[in-house]
Amino acid sequence: MIKQHCKAKTPFIVVGNTPITKSYYGKVDHLKRSGIIQGFWSINPRSLDNNGGSIKETPFGGFCKFDLYGKLQESAVNLLREEREFFSSIQNKKELGEIIELANKEVTYEEKAQKFLQLLRESR
Repeated sequence: MIKQHCKAKTPFIVVGNTPITKSYYGKVDHLKRSGIIQGFWSINPRSLDNNGGSIKETPFGGFCKFDLYGKLQESAVNLLREEREFFSSIQNKKELGEIIELANKEVTYEEKAQKFLQLLRESR
């Protein structure tokens, strides 16, 4: 049980050395915003820029190109310091509404989140 809990808190980043094409911008941002992955990071500050078409970051930060080692280090440290939880579930709307209602009775945001995750895991 503890091993599974630790896995749920491990950030998932794809590290590469090339930029992405425009057709992937929405895809990588969706993966980040949905919590499946924390980012696609390019660590090559001098990657081919495709005649100026290479970007530094997508609109929601799903892809980031780091030009300086210090920025990469700062982003990695910040990511590892954050307290995050991964969760996924398929519930019907009634069950999900009940879970949300019960969790909402907690006082702080952190307590609400913890209760929500607990109830979600118990409902499986």
